[in-house]
Amino acid sequence: MRTFWQPVMRAADLPAGHAKPLRIMSEDFTLYRGEDGTPHVVAARCAHRGTQLSTGWVEGDCVRCFYHGWRYDGSGQCVEMPAEDASFPAKVRIASYPTQEHLGLIFAYLGDGAPPPLPRYPELEEEGVSGVSTRILPYNYFNGVENSVDIVHVSFVHSDSGFADHGVAGIPTPGAEETEYGILMEDQYPNGQVRVTLFEMPTLIHLKVFPHDGSGKWRTLVSWKVPIDDEHYHSFVMNAPDARPGDPEDMRLGQEILAGRRRLRVDDMGERAKRINLQDFVAQAGQGVMADRVHERLGRSDKAVILLRKMWTREMRALAEGRPLKQWRWPGHVAMTTGV
Repeated sequence: MRTFWQPVMRAADLPAGHAKPLRIMSEDFTLYRGEDGTPHVVAARCAHRGTQLSTGWVEGDCVRCFYHGWRYDGSGQCVEMPAEDASFPAKVRIASYPTQEHLGLIFAYLGDGAPPPLPRYPELEEEGVSGVSTRILPYNYFNGVENSVDIVHVSFVHSDSGFADHGVAGIPTPGAEETEYGILMEDQYPNGQVRVTLFEMPTLIHLKVFPHDGSGKWRTLVSWKVPIDDEHYHSFVMNAPDARPGDPEDMRLGQEILAGRRRLRVDDMGERAKRINLQDFVAQAGQGVMADRVHERLGRSDKAVILLRKMWTREMRALAEGRPLKQWRWPGHVAMTTGV
């Protein structure tokens, strides 16, 4: 996960001159935006007495510690210690991480060495992004990752949704193959149409989503699942059907359904029953906080799920044994169908 750029926050949620705490992959960081608008990710704590840097002040392109006033620039270099000798700051540096802003998101590279190029999505730049939906979900990120390539779930979980309303219905014949970027899925539906969906390593789903703005146009959707820790992950969805910060009511009602309180089915939710977020929450949270995959019985329709697990197992084994990982590369554009 650390060998890829990860979105860490919506750009709009970090005003210039502000700092915020950030937790990604069970590690804490400081995310701040300089007064000139440049975002930076540095270590969570001051090197002096270890207090949380995000409680301090942003001054110019630096962050100053709230405790004793030590000041750090975006590279992590300490540049000022008000109560110390002038020669001391140059000897102190905290960790810093490459950070970029693109399409309304702040991305960070948390791995070692030089980062790869940040993937770009020209089609999103051309058609305009309607917004970024964000949610923090109370279960392991891999529940969401595998759901992305589980094509048959759309025919059931989303049987009452904009997907079904626009022809994505019936049981498809799945197709999945490994590519330079991840998995190309070409799934044929009973009406003969083929729907193309792209999975980009390590957690991205890239597809066309049904028209939701009255234009009749299928829009490109890109979604990231970024682990906060083993039991929570941050979902970033660009060009979602309901592109706004995640509605907590979806999660609350989903938890009631899973607990058997008040209502027993998503179908009983009236118009809210058609909401993709609510439908997916019930299916994925219903697997458990960390899904028990050992006792699953996979079948022919799970072709992409099986391929995904083989790829991850291969890469994780190579990492553990110190062997080179595959150099995944997003080519910049892959043709996708606009719906069925």
